[in-house]
Amino acid sequence: MRLSRSLAPVTLAAALLLSPPHGAASHARASDGKPHVPDLFGSSCRTTVHGSHVVAYCHNPYVDTDRVSLHIECARWWDIDTDGAAVDAGPAMTVRLTGRCWADVGSAWVSHQKVT
Repeated sequence: MRLSRSLAPVTLAAALLLSPPHGAASHARASDGKPHVPDLFGSSCRTTVHGSHVVAYCHNPYVDTDRVSLHIECARWWDIDTDGAAVDAGPAMTVRLTGRCWADVGSAWVSHQKVT
């Protein structure tokens, strides 16, 4: 028993020294000399709520078309939640999305889909 307690810290230290850092394997890639450029995508959207009305403006600064849709969750249980029609926001384009509840708005958000 005394021998195994003295080997436990040594075994743990060896395991920590020999294991790669967290995430090192997921970031390893064949180097072609060029830095990795992240895929830039997605409109920036500004959503405002005035009473029972929701308006969202989405601007797409990127090359790929972004299909945006407004989703509204109404605050009252009897009020119908809505998912608006999808609208394509092309490069350098701003689109306006609107919707409403009969009474109060609980939450509103915009979904994004890359158009291929």
